[in-house]
Amino acid sequence: MTQQALFNSSSETALARPRLGFLGVGWIGRHRMQAILGTGSVDVAAIADPSADMAAEAGKLAPEAKLVSSLDDIIDLGVDGLVIATPSAMHAEQSIQALACGVAVFCQKPLGRNAGEAQAVVDAARKADRLLCVDLSYRFTDGMRRIREIINSGELGHIYAVDLVFHNAYGPDKSWFYDPALSGGGCVMDLGVHLVDLALWALNNPGVGSVSGKLFSGGAPLKDTRSQVEDYAVATVELETGAVVQLACSWKLQAGCDAIISATFYGTQGGVSMRNANGSFYDFTTERYWGTSRETLTMPPDEWGGRAAADWASRLAAGERFDPAVEELVTVAHVLDRIYGR
Repeated sequence: MTQQALFNSSSETALARPRLGFLGVGWIGRHRMQAILGTGSVDVAAIADPSADMAAEAGKLAPEAKLVSSLDDIIDLGVDGLVIATPSAMHAEQSIQALACGVAVFCQKPLGRNAGEAQAVVDAARKADRLLCVDLSYRFTDGMRRIREIINSGELGHIYAVDLVFHNAYGPDKSWFYDPALSGGGCVMDLGVHLVDLALWALNNPGVGSVSGKLFSGGAPLKDTRSQVEDYAVATVELETGAVVQLACSWKLQAGCDAIISATFYGTQGGVSMRNANGSFYDFTTERYWGTSRETLTMPPDEWGGRAAADWASRLAAGERFDPAVEELVTVAHVLDRIYGR
């Protein structure tokens, strides 16, 4: 190889390092930026947020990044990937715009306010052949990874029942969460999406049969999902394997602690469960059950919050393109739609 060819080759290698844009850098956006920077495999090229203070704070994490005003500005800088942490109503449109320009996307959940929006984003990613991932971060806890591994081993026998809970004693502090046109729904869209995803992901995405749900607002049955969002919900999802999934989620529940979170899988030969510790949103203990006996599998601490973002960044840096597994997100969206009765 000639000296010029070697120079060209090294230049191409240097240029191959992905340059990312961040759209929305509130607490979650900045946290994901830290996790992504921690991989050491990407550069932050651009930051955009309606709040100049938020953008400036994020800029401290990536001093070389340009502070810009919009998604168009980010795309114009020729980025390779986009991290989206904006209100839910914007996710699908912003993702599609970026993907259409050949930009890979890591998006906060939900990918869309309904299955139609989610499918449109996945279709755009497939057409562009770009890596699309969504921040379904509970998949990346040590506990859920252990649970999925044990289920897949067959050691629990036939999984016939799944119980899922995510109760939040607070509730969102942004007004758009309570506007169904902007959010797509209440606690089911915000918290239930994680529960449905965990059940289907842990069980290797079986077919979904019947779905039923009950939605409440302020302690009364929800009358109109077009004008109100639910703050409490219960749902039953029957799978084609014969298993039944029961889930409950809420905002502002009189829970006696910050949060109650659990994912429990019962099989004919045993069970496994991940539960939050001491009402924490972040600390989980995982146990395996046999009759009246139990074994602890994982305990806190576990720094899992940014793993999904870091995983996407590392995969992008490795040159990965469209991943067909993202279709699983459309299945989750269809289940949510059916819980809402739409």
